[in-house]
This record gives sequence, C-alpha cells and structure tokens, in this order.
Amino acid sequence: MPAGSDPAPGAACETVGVGSAASSGHPGGGASALSLVGAAFGYDGVTRVERLTLEVPAGTAVALIGPNGSGKSTLLRGILGLAELTAGEVRVLGETPRRARRFVGTLPQADTRDANLPLTLRQVVTMGLYRSRGALRPIGRDGRTAVSGALERVGLAALARRRFGELSGGQQQRGILARALVSDPRLLLLDEPFNGLDRENREALLGLVRGLREEGRTVIVSTHDLEIAQEACTHVLLLSSGHEADQPGHPAAFGPLDEALTLAAVQHAFQDTTVELDHHTVTTTRETE
Repeated sequence: MPAGSDPAPGAACETVGVGSAASSGHPGGGASALSLVGAAFGYDGVTRVERLTLEVPAGTAVALIGPNGSGKSTLLRGILGLAELTAGEVRVLGETPRRARRFVGTLPQADTRDANLPLTLRQVVTMGLYRSRGALRPIGRDGRTAVSGALERVGLAALARRRFGELSGGQQQRGILARALVSDPRLLLLDEPFNGLDRENREALLGLVRGLREEGRTVIVSTHDLEIAQEACTHVLLLSSGHEADQPGHPAAFGPLDEALTLAAVQHAFQDTTVELDHHTVTTTRETE
C-alpha cells in the first residue's frame, strides 16, 4: 500500500524503523562465540526453527528479529541447551551448550518471571552467582563485591535494599541484567528486553548493550524494534516464520547490520505482509482473514 495511506479493513499494521546506519566497529575475524551448522531446535521432537548455518564472531552484538512464531525464543533456548537440537550441530564458545552454560548470562522475557517474590534487588542479583558457586556455598567477599559492581553497572546501587516487586518494570529489567552480569559472562542472551520500557530505561539498557559489546562480550538480543538494532548492534539475524502455521521458522538474512538489514530481507522475514519504505521507516501490514 502507498506510504502514509490507511490500511485496508482487516489488516493489522506494525511500524518498525530501518535505516542506512553504518556498521558499528567490532572485532573482526576473532573466535566464534556461536557456531550453527544445519541446526534446528524444537520441543518434544517438533522443530520450531531450522536451517540455521552461521558463525557469530566474539565481541559482536546481534539483533535477532522476526515475526511472532519465527522461533526467536526457541533459538535462544537452544543456545542454552534448554530446547531440543532436532538437527545439525551447535557450538557455544567452542563447547556444547550445556558445558558453555556457566559462561552465558540470560535476561528472559519480563512475563516469564515472578516479580512478587519476597526478595530484595540485591538478593535477586546474588542469585546469579549460584550457577557457578552453588546455592549453599557462602558468596564471600569476592561475591559481595561482584554483586555491588553489577548493581553499580546498571545504575541501581542505590536501590539494592528495595523489594524487587516494588521496582518499576524498567528497573526490574536492569536488575535481571545485573543478575546476568554478576557471573562475568562471555555471552549474553537478551529475550525482548526492551518491551514496555519507558524512554529513560530504554536508553539506559541500550547504553549497557553498547558497553558490553565494547568490552568484547558477545550479545544476542531478540527484539521487534529495528531501531534498537541500528543503535546498539553490529549484526542482524532475521528469522522468517513458515508459510503455514505449523511450519518452522528459518533464517531470512544474517550478517553485518548494513548488509543484512535491507528492505528485501525484511520483506522475506515478514513474508505475509505488505512492506513500504518511506524515510527510513518500514511499515509492515499483515493481512488477516
């Protein structure tokens, strides 16, 4: 449909930013943080995302973008060894997903956690140490220092004693990121971390993603917002949903941001939509019956 026109009845509109941002600087040709060869992931023998062959260089930030049902969360769980590998090979930081898990930090979707647990923010962040130290082992001075440093890193040191459930949604997101950072991970997986954030928390989280990448850590962030990819990421992986409801998702494009985030690739990923480009904005209109 022409840019700026109203959608036809029965069509749902989604507007996402896409532009001609240059690639951010990143280490080139370094070790691989993630290697997938013909990989497919799913649950109970049913594949949800397939045909994944790619190498994610260490020290890059990858925007994982695609429509609902394309397998973004399943891929992230597969990297952790929590979704079934139904085909192919996967190596995470040179190891199997299960062996690499202690070097991977995660920020799950906000609606998958219980914000009403009777814990302080500091206690929530401390839980990030249990994976490597065990829940019964005292964290010691080094652990307390790591927790304080993680809280400082996300700008929440002053709220350390606050009940987690009393924090705003954006503060909770940053607190969970601190929990992921406290174990000094080499790879971070962020699943829709920007959903529902106000401008202040969004900018704070964007700055954290950029800073982590500049430190040489690898970040994979699932998002529907292409503007976030432009502002914080070096690479993009576009996933397309299957043509039928029960078909697995698959890659539409992968590579450096300025090469992979193109109008043609977005059209492939959102394949049952009409896509128009107008002043660096892509409007995708999904037809409904």
